[in-house]
Amino acid sequence: MGLFFRLRNTLPSPPAITSFIRHKHHSINPKASHFLGLLNLCRTGEDLKPLKSFLFAHGLINHVSLLEQFFRSCFHLGASQLAISTFQQIKRPSLGLQNLLIRCLCNHGLYQDLLCVYMKSRLSDDFTFPFVIKACAALGDAKIGKEVHGVVIRTGFEQNLVIQTSLVDLYARTGCVEVARQVIDIIPQPDLVPWNALIAGYSWNGFDWEALKVFRKIVFSDLKPNLSTLASIVPVCTRLGCVNAGKSLHCFAVKSGFLSNDFLVPALISLYAGDGDLCGARDLFDSVGDKSIAVWNAMISSYTQRQEPVLAFELFRLMLLVNIRPNLVTFVSIIPSLESFTCLSLGESIHACAVKHGLENQLPVLTALVSMYAKLGCIDESRYLFDQMPSKNLLLWNSMISGYVHNGLWDLSLGVFRDMQVSRVDVDAVSIISILSACSKLEADLLGRSVHAFSIRKGIHSNLNLSNALLAFYSDCHRLSYPIKLFHKMPLRNAITWNTLISACVHHGELEEAVALYYQMQKEGFKLDLVTLTSILPGCSDEGNLGQGMAFHGYAIKHGFASDISLLNSLISMYCNCGDLHAGRLVFETMPEKSVVSWNALMTGFKNHDLQNEVIAIFSQMIKDDQRPNYVTLLNLLPACYTRLQGKSIHALAVRAGILHETPLLSSLMFMYARFDNHDSCFLLFQTRKIEDISLWNAIMSVQIQRKSSENAVGFFTSLLRIGLEPDNVTLLNLVSACAQLNSLILSSSVMSYIIRKGFDKDLAISNALIDLHSRCGNICTARKLFDELVKRDYVSWSVMINGYGLNGNGEAALDLFLQMKLSGMAPNGITYLSVLSAFSHSGLVEQGRAVFKSMAEHGITPQMKHYACMVDLLGRTGNLTEACDIVRGLPCKPSTSLLESLLGACRIHGSVELGEKIAGLLSESDPENSRPHVMLHNIYAAAGRWTDADRVRSRIEERSLRKVPGFSLLMGN
Repeated sequence: MGLFFRLRNTLPSPPAITSFIRHKHHSINPKASHFLGLLNLCRTGEDLKPLKSFLFAHGLINHVSLLEQFFRSCFHLGASQLAISTFQQIKRPSLGLQNLLIRCLCNHGLYQDLLCVYMKSRLSDDFTFPFVIKACAALGDAKIGKEVHGVVIRTGFEQNLVIQTSLVDLYARTGCVEVARQVIDIIPQPDLVPWNALIAGYSWNGFDWEALKVFRKIVFSDLKPNLSTLASIVPVCTRLGCVNAGKSLHCFAVKSGFLSNDFLVPALISLYAGDGDLCGARDLFDSVGDKSIAVWNAMISSYTQRQEPVLAFELFRLMLLVNIRPNLVTFVSIIPSLESFTCLSLGESIHACAVKHGLENQLPVLTALVSMYAKLGCIDESRYLFDQMPSKNLLLWNSMISGYVHNGLWDLSLGVFRDMQVSRVDVDAVSIISILSACSKLEADLLGRSVHAFSIRKGIHSNLNLSNALLAFYSDCHRLSYPIKLFHKMPLRNAITWNTLISACVHHGELEEAVALYYQMQKEGFKLDLVTLTSILPGCSDEGNLGQGMAFHGYAIKHGFASDISLLNSLISMYCNCGDLHAGRLVFETMPEKSVVSWNALMTGFKNHDLQNEVIAIFSQMIKDDQRPNYVTLLNLLPACYTRLQGKSIHALAVRAGILHETPLLSSLMFMYARFDNHDSCFLLFQTRKIEDISLWNAIMSVQIQRKSSENAVGFFTSLLRIGLEPDNVTLLNLVSACAQLNSLILSSSVMSYIIRKGFDKDLAISNALIDLHSRCGNICTARKLFDELVKRDYVSWSVMINGYGLNGNGEAALDLFLQMKLSGMAPNGITYLSVLSAFSHSGLVEQGRAVFKSMAEHGITPQMKHYACMVDLLGRTGNLTEACDIVRGLPCKPSTSLLESLLGACRIHGSVELGEKIAGLLSESDPENSRPHVMLHNIYAAAGRWTDADRVRSRIEERSLRKVPGFSLLMGN
């Protein structure tokens, strides 16, 4: 009774209410009109609570009209939970009462409460469903939405136009745009509302071309676009670069009187800015008289997105000067521009401004600040702000995860993702994309596949951006078959999809597959862009692809891409890789503007063709043109150094330019000093960097192996293990090479055990190296066992095993393995033929050697000098000197010194004096200062008993002062 007396004392009471209060003491049931009058006296939610009790106490809880008025008052006075609890205490609420409550909840944005009310009662009609479906759409809850859709079908309301429109909006908002299209397709005559919902859905989910197609369908259906249509399609035109279409819509908006709308004007500003026409955007901004905050925000955001942070900041200051109070969107628009300033103090100033306006604890602003500090490298500040927020939304979690990813803290990003799951925050596609990036960098194949499975369980795997991220992840993990399968299962694709898969195919050496995708992309109506061309051009890397590369160049010229610097750089690399250095230089010289990448591309092309003088000349011209070199430039220069002084000059240049910290450059400098036997400098460079850098350990080990100091290489490996550094596959390949030099079977077995324990035996290159190691140590059985256990074999696998049999004098086994290789479907290459011919040479298998050498032409392989040398050695060893001499005479090029010396040695063994004289003469002509042919000819004469000729050769050696390299013995006398 306290409420009634309080109301009577504070407010004028009509006679009827006074009478009602007086009769209440005699337990007389009040009339409904008295209750409604009392209800009108309530001014707060607290005033309504006694009335709820009164309804139950006097049996009015089933009085529908009273409850309806009570519910309206609850929502009007902010006591929605009181209305919900009242409804839930009614044993058999009517459908009309439930619909009223649902409508009120929907109107006040209380969608979660709405679904709770509906899920408990399960009462529904054609009035209920639109509100319930709208709540599912607002919450992004596709699962409950699909359940409601099932109820709609079971209850026979699937033909209701309002419900169908709501379903289109639901599926469009939750990313199920294909289902949304299916729903709209069964509507006999859809009006503009469902079409607008579908356009918005396509736009939100990145299917811009589909959105444009729907817009065209609307126009051709004689439906006049309204403000909602324009608001959805103008951003689509912006993203697709359809500026002319956007300008036409601008004119239509002016004609229809829509231009005063606070949403459409900002969208049009973004349209002009998206085309790079910031002047047009600014003109539109200036033409608006009374600018709303949305218009200011759009212009600031346009400057930010077009990388004009200074203009964005100036406009923000102007906004403050004209007393426009910034809101959440303002700070969310201006804060990202601060990342371009790389100025922490400026970011802190904007942070202080947000604090001044009381917006620092607003989630959108806080999220932008977390991202800003992370981009500026202040990850601790980001984490501090993140931890200060007690209630975190999905966007804030995503910002923290992406911040760690941006700073290379992959493990910490995974930790935040785990905390996000513990906090029961539903992830979205952005969360998964960031985590997939971390998995790629960590090369965590299994974890990435688990994330893929997690996205399927969450029902977000069909998101286009996520699908594209999965394509990139599997490509980075060297699993090309996975992205190809995923690509063919994708219902919708965009340009990023095609470009990602084309780039993956090129990266894995599948140029034919990449070109096939290129043509398929054109057939399906996708325009090839700069990204497509720059993705596929690196695949044209040998002379056989020159024609294809020229075709891509022609396409670029035809479609106006030929002035893009990045594409021209790719074309320079393509022409140089395909051997057409003249075309590469021509593209370079005709470039209107050259970047350091352009100079590096040309230098790399000439370096790869061993034209070191040209590399130095290009570098000199680069310096004359005031182009600052980077570490890639110096990497190209180092192999061109002919003297240690030149190398030291490059070292000094790296120090002056402040780029000596780059690990590839340090490694190359170490190799350069090792080439000139300056091993002290190698070690000093090694000591200048962090000991945790495994690349430098690999370099110093490789240097020791090159100088035949394999004991030191093994010592460095032991040292890196001692400090707790984990080796990589390059480290272990170096270690295996060191063991091969030491020829120690015990050490080789220990190294193999370590490799197996660490799981590196699954690396094919390391397995191949182990096979070669055991073959060279004479343990051919272990080598063959390793070979047989390989899950996958490449050319190197077969070649090293065949060569192993040759080294151990088992030519028949080498031939058998060679035949097995051909039967397995793998065609032998030049290296394989070299291995098998070498094996035949060691075993003296002449007939087999002739047959295999002849079969090279059948596989389209042109014999190189090494192949001819093997055949000459084989024939010479077996006494077939005439045939060996015929091969030498028929060589397409000048015979090498080693080949002639091999034949000359055979002449000595088999006593062929006349042929020996001819071969010695050829050797003397090619290298007059070489004493070896004269010594060998002297021995041939001596073996034949022709001492006069032998003395003549000795006298010639003495006359020319030719010195024989002295031999030495490892046996020491007592």
